[in-house]
Amino acid sequence: MRAQDEAAIVACIPSLRRYARGLTADADRADDLVQDTLERVWRRFSMWQQRGEVRAWMFGIMHNQFVDRLRTQQRRPELAAGDELPEATERATQSDRLEIRDLDRLLQRLAPEQREVLLLVAVEGLSYREVALALSIPVGTVMSRLSRARAWLRVELQGHEAAGAAKLQRVK
Repeated sequence: MRAQDEAAIVACIPSLRRYARGLTADADRADDLVQDTLERVWRRFSMWQQRGEVRAWMFGIMHNQFVDRLRTQQRRPELAAGDELPEATERATQSDRLEIRDLDRLLQRLAPEQREVLLLVAVEGLSYREVALALSIPVGTVMSRLSRARAWLRVELQGHEAAGAAKLQRVK
């Protein structure tokens, strides 16, 4: 592996962490997913055919790792049962934190296929083609999933705003 290739892989780590956090909604599980992805990338780098950007290839590996873990948990539900701990209530000091928390919760309610595409396009800035390569789906499917995800979020966010305004009216 050339130094240039190593630098390209290392430069992707922050993006991989963001995507993993969006997929798992848990910092520890996200870090484990990133580590497993990087291990697989290092082991299989010689297999990469340089058909496109290494970044899209790495996101594809992460996606496959994530799906494999979900399938394993579904086959062995007794292992997944301990993962769901109740969220500790925390008093936010800034409205930004509340909005980010609300957005994160909404993202977790999105269908996983839509959430994956939305995160890769909107957060990581991958092109539709790169997302299609990473997830092994047609570009049209990427566009469709992204459109549905954005529409669903728009409706949900408008509902949150309306609920917040109604609360304010009751307080007055």
